Amino acid sequence: MQDNWGRLNDLVLSLAFRRKLEQIKETCNGGDLVNLLHKKDWSIQGIEICTLLSLWLLDPHEKDAVTAKNAFENGEINYKPLIEIYCGRKSSHVLLIKQAYQTKFKQHLEQDIINAEPPSPYQRILIALATSHKSHHTDVSQHIAKCDARRLYGTGEGRPGAIEESVVLEIFSKRSISQLKLTFSTYKQIYGHDYAKSLKKEGNGEFGNALRIIVKCLYTPLNYYAKILHASIKGSVADKSALVRVVMSRADIDMDDIGRIFKTKYGMELKDAICEGISNADCREFLVALASIRSS
Repeated sequence: MQDNWGRLNDLVLSLAFRRKLEQIKETCNGGDLVNLLHKKDWSIQGIEICTLLSLWLLDPHEKDAVTAKNAFENGEINYKPLIEIYCGRKSSHVLLIKQAYQTKFKQHLEQDIINAEPPSPYQRILIALATSHKSHHTDVSQHIAKCDARRLYGTGEGRPGAIEESVVLEIFSKRSISQLKLTFSTYKQIYGHDYAKSLKKEGNGEFGNALRIIVKCLYTPLNYYAKILHASIKGSVADKSALVRVVMSRADIDMDDIGRIFKTKYGMELKDAICEGISNADCREFLVALASIRSS
């Protein structure tokens, strides 16, 4: 309990916000802070900021489990949160996410991905990545990277017609995230451009488009997240859930690096963009504070 209050006090520097936290603390009266924030009829601060606070106070793997579950909640599956989990988390962390998901929701994350409707190429690639995480590879091999890079070229831009899905899925299911990153780096060294660029070839269809997004998340995550944040704030269809998701998940990891890329690409500070894009003052202040955390 005290650790939770410490996290909030260290994070949020505004005197006005601190006073509101003191109101929350008094209302909590020694109880479970996270459970209190989940109560839908509690209105001192409003449900939006309560949702953000309760999500932030979860352990990282529990937070990711909730994020994964939310991807299935609105009818049409939002695959980006799932991509970010399977591409951006260590295998040991993915295992904890799956356990938390099963404990919280009485379902299996990978089975929910398999059962998602309508069928999507994202499903096939994500299940391949899930298989890779289960094998817990640790070492990387330059020889394997060269072989896989040549196979990817031979089954993609190096041949006419659509990309061969079976070859891609085999590589993704058998290689660790670190090995895949080395393969994409080797691909660029051999062929002079990113593998993601080769996937723009006409005829690759939905599978090629899905694969390109996943490769960007794997190989150039800072650019990927900066683009997601910009689209969530400035895009034609603003997606505030994507803003919350990325800021929450990357705050302790590489948020300052993402912010630097954001400024370089879009010519403005990330915190200024958040201030422009979020109308709720309390949520805005909290997200700006998260986005300002220095990576450890």
